[in-house]
Amino acid sequence: MTDKGSGRGFHYWLRRFFVVWAIVSTAWFVNLFRTQGVPAALLHDDDRVAVRESNETLALLPSDAAPAGAGNSRAAGGSSALVFICGGGVAAEAYVPLLRAVAERGHPVHIVRLPYRLAPLEGHKRTAVERARNVIAANPAIDRWVIAGHSLGGALATRLAADPPEKLVAVVLIGTSHPRELDLSATSLAVTKVFASNDGIATPQMIHATGDLLPAGTHWVEIEGGNHSQFGHYGHQLFDGTATVARERQQDLTREALLRALQTPRGPAAGPDPGPERW
Repeated sequence: MTDKGSGRGFHYWLRRFFVVWAIVSTAWFVNLFRTQGVPAALLHDDDRVAVRESNETLALLPSDAAPAGAGNSRAAGGSSALVFICGGGVAAEAYVPLLRAVAERGHPVHIVRLPYRLAPLEGHKRTAVERARNVIAANPAIDRWVIAGHSLGGALATRLAADPPEKLVAVVLIGTSHPRELDLSATSLAVTKVFASNDGIATPQMIHATGDLLPAGTHWVEIEGGNHSQFGHYGHQLFDGTATVARERQQDLTREALLRALQTPRGPAAGPDPGPERW
């Protein structure tokens, strides 16, 4: 009798332990990807940018008063806009500090949300790519489009790049080892690969291992001291490296690469890139 009672008590407390462990570990995991450090003002309209939200996207739309000159959507002959796909688990709002300044330069920005924040199933990933494609189709007045994405978002951006809409001119892959299953080496799109030296998720070794799947003219940008998590505004991701450069600096350099891609003219991609930039 005593042994049976002790056995039931052990299993009861074991179940309680696993329930508590599951709750705590889930809360900890969710907190890793919680949006952090985004000023509330960036998520609201001002005289330069209008913020428009839906279940599928978060749009940052420049006003007609956006400044002219280098980096403006009209400076390279016609308008250009950006579609940006979120990383897995990361909210669209976490990328607003990186991307709002792009909209302030006159380029509409549409941040694509992932289904269930993680796009866990293949159908969810196809849905995210279709959302990006729909954004382009719904804005026929835009002359040129750039597709970009961070981490999983970069992997999904390669899918759109592999079967590009007519007005897509460039792709910017940020903190991602993709493409891995797709070969973009013959694409006519301008390709930029942005990666960080201390990234523990998409390591520089992983980045270079798939370099043969990118065109010879790929523009490589390495951010010295950056890591995976600092491409957005969220917690330190599990297994990521430690950054030795400020988040603001890492995002400034990433934004420069995006603005450069937004100046891509329509037509064949440029010739071989002169070599990696290390910032």
